[in-house]
Amino acid sequence: MRAIGVIRHSPGRRMNREEFEDLLRSAGYEVVAILEQRRKEHPRYNIGKGKVRELKALVDELKPDKVVFANRLTPGQAYNLWKELGVEVIDKWQLVLEIFEGRAHSKEAKLQVELASLQYEVPLVKEAIRRIKLGDRAGFKGMGEYQTRQYLKHIRYRMGRIRKELERVKADRAVKRRRREEVGFVLMALAGYTNAGKSTLLNALAEESVEARNQMFTTLDTTTRRFKLGGKRVLVTDTVGFIDGLPPFIVEAFHSTLEEIVKADVMLLVLDVSEPWGEVRRKLLASLDVLRELKALDKPMVVVLNKIDLTAEEDVEDKRTRLMEIMEERGLDVRLVAVSAKLGRLEELYRALEEIILTLPKYGSFEITVAEPENVPKVMALVNSIGEVLEVEYGEETRIRAYLQTGMIKELTRLGVKIKRLDHPHQREGLEDNERDNYGG
Repeated sequence: MRAIGVIRHSPGRRMNREEFEDLLRSAGYEVVAILEQRRKEHPRYNIGKGKVRELKALVDELKPDKVVFANRLTPGQAYNLWKELGVEVIDKWQLVLEIFEGRAHSKEAKLQVELASLQYEVPLVKEAIRRIKLGDRAGFKGMGEYQTRQYLKHIRYRMGRIRKELERVKADRAVKRRRREEVGFVLMALAGYTNAGKSTLLNALAEESVEARNQMFTTLDTTTRRFKLGGKRVLVTDTVGFIDGLPPFIVEAFHSTLEEIVKADVMLLVLDVSEPWGEVRRKLLASLDVLRELKALDKPMVVVLNKIDLTAEEDVEDKRTRLMEIMEERGLDVRLVAVSAKLGRLEELYRALEEIILTLPKYGSFEITVAEPENVPKVMALVNSIGEVLEVEYGEETRIRAYLQTGMIKELTRLGVKIKRLDHPHQREGLEDNERDNYGG
């Protein structure tokens, strides 16, 4: 498949040509030409009339299968361009959906891609109906007015069915999440711009071999793996990558997947620190925009500066300082750590995570009283797997003071111990009466 790319740079904002070409190649297109223009959006064609004539000459000469715009096209603009050029015209978001279609493997991912595609198609079908009324074209995909209206009705019906199926997936995921918390797992989610190295980081943390390629949108299917951090059990989930200007219809379609970020205890926001500063900044801001839309900026966050093996240490530290300034300007309390997921250089990340875990709301400071000496080894082993032992006092009864996950209290009480919550500055003050009863304190 051959494609001509078109980029309209708005005054004061230049679009990233290299990223657009990477998108085209990721979708399997041979890029035969890129046409660029700097101007305000033309209401009829997006680009100016002169550029349309220039584009028409390129189409006639190069015979591409499609013309792909880096800018979002309105249904009217897409139709006007198709009429002028005589070749299929799509925009960046249709291109992204084509990539998604080729990368979706699980039933959930396929449903999400289909939902996003249908949401994108609705305004196009509405525009087709409007054009039919004006006598401007035969219909949508060669259909007449009645067929086009029936197709719109079918799209809406199918979207409703998909949303119901995704709600069931969401409910199942919530059950699994609660079960994971009950057995003492800390939940972490990887977020960030596409191709920042999230899947490679997942592999490094969990010593796994999840597919990780140097291409955009490798991950569409949610992947969760476990690893141990200082004896604590952690689950880390990889999620779909972000891209600049990610439209609401894609965020909505992938909400059940992106919800893993919202529900996680800790978020790891991954950045490719080896890129030029302008790109690092752009991708950080694009990621923060999506996270803001998801209402996920209020949780503990570690900004992971990945790919430090591809740049100098001085460059990493300079970017770390600049990124911290951006975060402070936005009132975000985060930690920035430098890693190389590819080389397994994660020491700084491990240290930050161990410190953060014990400040999570799900942790508290407790005193555990063990009456039976033979139960002490079992209790100590369980405590070390779900928290951190602070002090042990041996006597007729053994008293263990420790940080623990509150969700694991029931597991400990099955061993016949008594548990009392202690004050801790990182935790909420006091407990409800029924909570105290559950703890046996």
